[in-house]
Amino acid sequence: MQDLIIWKIKRFNELSLHELYSVLKLRSHVFVVEQNCVYQDVDGKDEKAIHLFGEFENQIVAYARLFNSGDYFENASIGRVVVHPDVRNKKWGHELMQNAIAGIKTYYNQENITISAQLYLKNFYESHDFVQTSEMYLEDDIPHIEMKRG
Repeated sequence: MQDLIIWKIKRFNELSLHELYSVLKLRSHVFVVEQNCVYQDVDGKDEKAIHLFGEFENQIVAYARLFNSGDYFENASIGRVVVHPDVRNKKWGHELMQNAIAGIKTYYNQENITISAQLYLKNFYESHDFVQTSEMYLEDDIPHIEMKRG
């Protein structure tokens, strides 16, 4: 039997309390605990974002937030891209990015997308037609680069 992930996309006010809690738990698990990075994940920007998430076995295991141009960067943007470590072997990160790019087009009618990518994921984002547009910089003490698509 094939593993099936169910993709959902919602505005902030459409998220259930359970979905919101699960999203914040996943982001904290990876960005704070796994990456050993103390930072303010709840940054006041979630209300502006469209929330894309994948459910597997009734658990949110993949997530990204999508922004219109001007809400985060000059261009539309994708951020907080995360896949739970227990399912990374399923390569759902690629599906997540494909759905995120499609979501930007559907919800915001935008082609140009900017991201702040962790440097070690440069090749992953390049496989989705992003190109590096900045030198390396530290964001929360983690090496990042700006990348653009479109």
